[in-house]
Amino acid sequence: MRTASICLAVDMGSRDDPGAASGVAHLLEHLLMASPVRDEPSLAEYVERTGGRANAETGLDRMLFQCQVLAEDLAEVADLLIRATTTPEYDDTILAAERAVVLRELDAAAADPADTVQDAFLAALFPDHPLGRPVGGTPDSVRGIDPQAVRDHHAVMFGGRRLALSVVGPKAPDIDQARSALAAGLPVARPLAPLGAVRHQEIRWPEEYSWVSIGGRSAAAGTPERSRFEILAALCGASPFSPLYRALRNEHGLAYSFQSWHRGYAEAGAWRVLIGTDPDRGPDVVQVVTAILRDLAERGPSDEDLDAAHRQVCGALVFDTEDPLEHARRLAAGAVAGAPFSADVDMAQLRAVTADHVAQAAQHILRDLVVTVRPEPTR
Repeated sequence: MRTASICLAVDMGSRDDPGAASGVAHLLEHLLMASPVRDEPSLAEYVERTGGRANAETGLDRMLFQCQVLAEDLAEVADLLIRATTTPEYDDTILAAERAVVLRELDAAAADPADTVQDAFLAALFPDHPLGRPVGGTPDSVRGIDPQAVRDHHAVMFGGRRLALSVVGPKAPDIDQARSALAAGLPVARPLAPLGAVRHQEIRWPEEYSWVSIGGRSAAAGTPERSRFEILAALCGASPFSPLYRALRNEHGLAYSFQSWHRGYAEAGAWRVLIGTDPDRGPDVVQVVTAILRDLAERGPSDEDLDAAHRQVCGALVFDTEDPLEHARRLAAGAVAGAPFSADVDMAQLRAVTADHVAQAAQHILRDLVVTVRPEPTR
């Protein structure tokens, strides 16, 4: 390899935002990537000027800071990454500028029904719970975040959360500095708020192309049952082998764009199918998805479909491990979650999923099925 990929993961996400400062983790992510570091304008600009790529993301339960660079630039970039994230040098001017960028990002997301339907789905799945809040916060909450709230959140992030640094490349950089910088505090257990009942709402279709999210609560991260929902997602995915693809596209011609996936968190997971559809076809789309889930719940998948799902999900793991940046992301994310990533272990668990296991997963989703549609009708 002539490139190196490096990823810093933090066991902290939007679910850890204080209620009055929703969106502070996402704002902090922007600041750390855009603030001056050492003698450079920012980590992101330095990496891009060397011909590399830099990015970061905030999720519900984690943050990732990642760079992909030519191998000869790894040592310098690793140093800058640690400095930029652990000892940021932003001021009020940079904070104001990045707040404005975040607000524009929220505006863009609010104008995209494929984004807003997912926020609405999680809000219905986890009402009045940190998992149900939008990752980026709201415009009002972001405007209300003061500099001290950002500093306090950073102090918690790098003083009391588990962190992990992973590198995939021809050689590893000197990590002595990284070890000292990333071991500033002992990991603090995340307090888990109790889960209430899901929230069902009347389905109302707009008079324009819309997105519908259909699914339910699934297995928590780190539990053996999570593999069942991953196989179920493959059986309801956008691959031509999946029963849902055959029904939605081949038999009924109801949808062109759709996908399905499962995400596990500490206390529960979220499984969903996301489908774009014309409003006059929307009720039929919901009916077909529900019918496929019922069929899987009653009979399980055929041997051929189950074998294809095993191969599809396991193949994706292999592809990810041979993509250096994705491999680095999986290694770091697994480490902070307390479940070190191993493609071989994950594949063994996935291959152990039986037709009965899939049926049980589908039954679980159907017990409290949540359906959300966006955009909302204007009248």
